[in-house]
Amino acid sequence: MIDVAALIREGKIQQAETELSQSQAESANNPQWHFARGRLLEAKGQGEDAVAAYEKALSMDPNHQEAMFALAFYLDLHGADDEAVKYYEALAAKTPAHVNALINLAVIYEDRARYEDALRCIDRILAEQPNHQRARMFAKDIESSMDMYYDENQERSRQKRNAILDTPIADFELSVRSRNCLRKMNINSLGDLLRISEAELLAYKNFGETSLNEIKAMLAQKGLRLGQLKEEAIRSTRPAPRRQLPEGSPDVLNKYLSEIEFSSRSRKCLQRLNLVTLGDLIMRTEAELLATKNFGQTSLNEIKAKLAEFGVSLRKPE
Repeated sequence: MIDVAALIREGKIQQAETELSQSQAESANNPQWHFARGRLLEAKGQGEDAVAAYEKALSMDPNHQEAMFALAFYLDLHGADDEAVKYYEALAAKTPAHVNALINLAVIYEDRARYEDALRCIDRILAEQPNHQRARMFAKDIESSMDMYYDENQERSRQKRNAILDTPIADFELSVRSRNCLRKMNINSLGDLLRISEAELLAYKNFGETSLNEIKAMLAQKGLRLGQLKEEAIRSTRPAPRRQLPEGSPDVLNKYLSEIEFSSRSRKCLQRLNLVTLGDLIMRTEAELLATKNFGQTSLNEIKAKLAEFGVSLRKPE
């Protein structure tokens, strides 16, 4: 059977479709034909039909590794990680090592903080190919992720902060007058107090300076103040300083990142940053990308190489 994948890579979609149509009668019972059809359908943007074709190939030959990987990769890129993992793990169990499946599986494991499992995938590759450069670099990235506790600490701090803000007013020693005023104003938690200003409290009937000073003193003991959360919300909604628009052809800058072939790991990181086009991407610096969870030197090198193909580069630090 003619190499449909090669025709697709060369952009000869019509020729690939013709070749498949002409061979359908004698090859419809061949799993390789259904796999090739899946590749064609995927190239034409018919994802659901492509998945059905890959699944057809696997139903005819459960060990068809090309169809299994194509199906896993498609599911992976489209957010169906749990389904993708099943196929990647099936491929990972085979010998010799299926390098791309192991790397993509390691990406998902790392994304789920299963660092030891991710390293085992990479070790499988290096056991058979000790000089596999991408695997060696990825191993370093995973080890770096294992040493990064910032996100975990930040999450714990967020949960602790929320617990404090949800503390009921009834838990604090306040006068009956102050407590009744707050209750009538529907201020029931510490967080509610931090969202209201002094002026708003004093504007309420029967709320005087004595109650105000009592509440301010109570908050001060905890390092807090009235209106604190409101001020933080205002600061967070202020527009960021405008950056100079990147230079380059509009056709290049407006190209969707989804149309560019990135590894699963890089694509997931770009999605976390909500980057849509090449123009969005080149407005970021190397440091900004590397600060993203699980974004390592391997992904950075890949992205820089891709950008170079389009004659653009990441923004230089100001």
